[in-house]
Amino acid sequence: MHLALYQPQIPGNTGNIGRLCVGLDATLHIIGPCAFDFSEKALRRAGLDYWPQLKWFRYDDSDQFLSWLGERQPWLITKYGRQSYHQTDYVEDDVIILGNEVRGLPSEWHERWAERLIAIPILGPVRSFNLANAAAMVLSHARTKMGRFDGFIPMKRPDAVTPP
Repeated sequence: MHLALYQPQIPGNTGNIGRLCVGLDATLHIIGPCAFDFSEKALRRAGLDYWPQLKWFRYDDSDQFLSWLGERQPWLITKYGRQSYHQTDYVEDDVIILGNEVRGLPSEWHERWAERLIAIPILGPVRSFNLANAAAMVLSHARTKMGRFDGFIPMKRPDAVTPP
C-alpha cells in the first residue's frame, strides 16, 4: 500500500503520516516541492525517531512522481469525490494520494483520474479534516477492508495482573 502527499505544507502532518505508515506497513511518497526540510538533522530535531523504519520516497516535483506512478490508477482523496472512501475496494498495491493542506490536488489530476476521486463524508460543520487525520481514516479503512487486521491479538500490559 502506498500513501502519497502532494506538496505537503505542515511538517507535523507529514511526521504524523510517516508514523502512521510505519504502523500500518505502508510506503510514504512525498511529492515536492515541500515547505520544509527533510535533512537528517531536521528529522532528528523534530523527534521523528521512527523515521529510519519508514519506507519512503521523495520526488522533487510532480513529473518525477508521475514517472514512478506509470500506468497505476491511484485513488485521490478530495472533498469532490464521487464515492466515499468506505465504498472503495482496495488492494495491496494501491496508491492513495492526498493533496496539500492549502490547495489540495491539481485540477488536472482530478480530470485525469475522474473515476478514482474518493471523499471522506463530513457530518458536522467543518470545511475539511486535518491531513493526518484524513490519511489515518482512509489508510486504516483500506487495511481493514484488505483483512490486514484479521487475527489481531491485543497486547498485554507488562504490569497487568492476570486473574486467578
